[in-house]
Amino acid sequence: MITENKEKKQAVSKSKRVLIVDDMPRNIDLLKDILSERYHVQVAKSGKIALEIIGRCLPDIILLDIMMPDMNGFEVCSKLKANPKTADIPVIFLTAVTDPLHEQQGFDVGCVDFITKPITPLTTLARVSTHLKLAEENLRNKQTIESRTRELDDALQSAIGMLGEVGQLNDTDTGVHMWRMADYSAALAKAVGWQDSQVELLKLAAPMHDTGKLGIPHSILKSPNKLTDDEWVIMRQHTVIGHQILIKGDAPLFKLAAEVALGHHERWDGTGYPQGLSGADIPQSARIVALADVFDALTMKRSYKKSWTIEESFEHIQQAANTHFDPELVRIFLSIEDEVRVIKEKWDAVE
Repeated sequence: MITENKEKKQAVSKSKRVLIVDDMPRNIDLLKDILSERYHVQVAKSGKIALEIIGRCLPDIILLDIMMPDMNGFEVCSKLKANPKTADIPVIFLTAVTDPLHEQQGFDVGCVDFITKPITPLTTLARVSTHLKLAEENLRNKQTIESRTRELDDALQSAIGMLGEVGQLNDTDTGVHMWRMADYSAALAKAVGWQDSQVELLKLAAPMHDTGKLGIPHSILKSPNKLTDDEWVIMRQHTVIGHQILIKGDAPLFKLAAEVALGHHERWDGTGYPQGLSGADIPQSARIVALADVFDALTMKRSYKKSWTIEESFEHIQQAANTHFDPELVRIFLSIEDEVRVIKEKWDAVE
């Protein structure tokens, strides 16, 4: 049984790839003698060759000489740590220099340890084994964090979906409107120049724009008749109600959602509601969502209307520039027509 367990451990170790990078053949031969019984060993006699090998097959750990011609170990390590695909590979520097500043530079570029020359078998095996185990543990931790993050993201998206559904609770014809509209909003924000992180926030905030409708009486939301002036006063309060609900969240997502909820019925010419803001006084987030929301509503088939074609909807958006919509946003939205069509086709296939 002891022999069998030992063989299993050796088989596991043998599956680990160790890359030795050194321009001195005697150092390579010595390290191969030490490591080849336990690990699958690859060698490179220069930094350039090492990067080519790593590009073809990722090693589990790298033993990297510092003093090499053309590209030294510090430069190689810096390149590895700058690449997300290789950043997590542990690098142990091989060095004959014991200067503290030398060591500090090594740790600064991302190495995990040093093996000082002359090389000894016990030290080499111990350092390699330790850092392979640490790398495995770090990988497990990273996978656990990523898994939990995905779970939290799924939970957040579900919660946002529920808030969006609340806003559309009395509207049976919306289908995937809120998610498609969110995609249009994100595409426009990205084209405007928003950072990716803010684009993602807007994509999540946009579906909550009508959250305040939960505070509007059912008789008004579902009225088969044209709303009276008094009913319109109540209906317009959904923007304020939505803001009041969402602004209570401390996270940037809900601050942005509150901003969108309050401002998505404002108009560029100042004739919108609830504050009668005009031009650039309207938050850009709300201007983006307002345009995306109207465009999607036009292209949707509803119980009381046929869907407009994309061409008809673009024409309407164009005509509403400078009155309803920010003219610059209209110009940019029309310029990404191909992307808009792809988004529509994607969601049409879901319905």
